[in-house]
Amino acid sequence: MAEIPFDDFLKVDIRAGTIVDAQDFPKARNPAWKVWVDFGPEIGIKKSSAQITVHYKREELIGKQVAAVVNFPPRQIADFMSEVLVLGFSDEEGAIVLLQPERAVPNGGRMH
Repeated sequence: MAEIPFDDFLKVDIRAGTIVDAQDFPKARNPAWKVWVDFGPEIGIKKSSAQITVHYKREELIGKQVAAVVNFPPRQIADFMSEVLVLGFSDEEGAIVLLQPERAVPNGGRMH
């Protein structure tokens, strides 16, 4: 992978937020949940299509803090507009494990 200047990394706005709603997304090409994430008063609630159905049941996502990129342009996924990219890592089988703060942090807090 090519090296990038540190200033390019600083352009990616990664924030903490809390999932406040999760719904089925049957129209997604790959299994996914529609999630709504609260990033606090400055950014508000944003929605995302998240391919995290292997490790997370819909009802257990509510209240979970996650990290997400909030400054990518919105992306159309089937009939749903995804506004942020919720971050995670692939496990040994390729299923996504969410990237989360180890302790509760304020919604909207920026990653340093």
